[in-house]
Order: sequence, then C-alpha cells, then structure tokens
Amino acid sequence: MVIFMKTHFIGILALFLSCLWLAGCGFTPVYATGSHNKAAASLPAQLQQIDIALIPNREGQFLRNTLIDRFYTDGMPVNARYRLNIKEIEERIFDFDVTISSEATRQQLKLNTVMDLVARDTKKTVLSKNLVAISSHNILESEFSTMVTEQSAREDALNDLARQIERQLALYFANNP
Repeated sequence: MVIFMKTHFIGILALFLSCLWLAGCGFTPVYATGSHNKAAASLPAQLQQIDIALIPNREGQFLRNTLIDRFYTDGMPVNARYRLNIKEIEERIFDFDVTISSEATRQQLKLNTVMDLVARDTKKTVLSKNLVAISSHNILESEFSTMVTEQSAREDALNDLARQIERQLALYFANNP
C-alpha cells in the first residue's frame, strides 16, 4: 500500500512539473483563441489572404475546392498577399494483404505533392513542403463496390492533404506574423 501511494504521488508530481515546464517555456497551441495567442486569432484573416492556384486533374480540383471551403469564410480574396501553388498530385496504388491464391484483398493509396507559398510582392517562395497522404481500402468481390471504396479512400487522402496544408500554413503564420 505504501509503495502504491509513493508511485502515485511521484506520478502526480511529474504531471504537475511537466505542466509548469510547458507553461514556462512559452508553449501556446497553434489554434488557441484569446488575447494570449494573437497569431491564432489572425489565422483566418491570413488564410483569407492566400490565392489558391489551379491544381491539375480531378484530384486537384477536389483538393482546391476543399481548401477554398477551409480558407475563404468571407468570399474569395481580392488582393491576396500570397499565392499557394500545389503541384500535380501523384498517385500510387499498392496491393497488400495477399491471399494464398495471390489475390490482393486490400490496396493502399499513396498521394504525393508539393506545396509552395509565394509572396506576391517579392515573388519569392516563403514556404515549400512535400506532402504525403496514405489511405487504404478493401478489394471486394463487386467491382462497383471496390470502385466506391477506392474513391472514398482517395477523398480521405485528399482531405488529409488539405488538413496538412492548413496546418503547415498555420505554423508558418504563427512563426512569421
């Protein structure tokens, strides 16, 4: 019983000290609101200042539309300060979970692209990131069902790319207000 109380006390003490350490190091969540985090409060306004370039192919259209929905709460920007360029999305499909008869029962979908944030006034790239999103789906007996699950996996991966882009931009603007 005494050993349990000592380990419990040490755990609580460690938790308390780690909270103090986080508070002391200046840590603030990227998306925190309030007066203590001005960068997060201005994030929607900064995203509103980004012109999203056209992205080739159907997947690119889906990704661009998703980003437009995430960034533009008050309509498209008139005089954007930045331009977001996203290269053509490369897609690779890998079979895995192979049965004894050499038939795959699952596929993995991997999407790769590169995002570049360009300042319009200087025409310089201020942020460039490689992005990867991975999703998987079952291969079913019905071809139609397999197509539907593959498309759903593709849309999940594209939504993941959109979240990654938004996160990278949020981090950039938090460090460069």
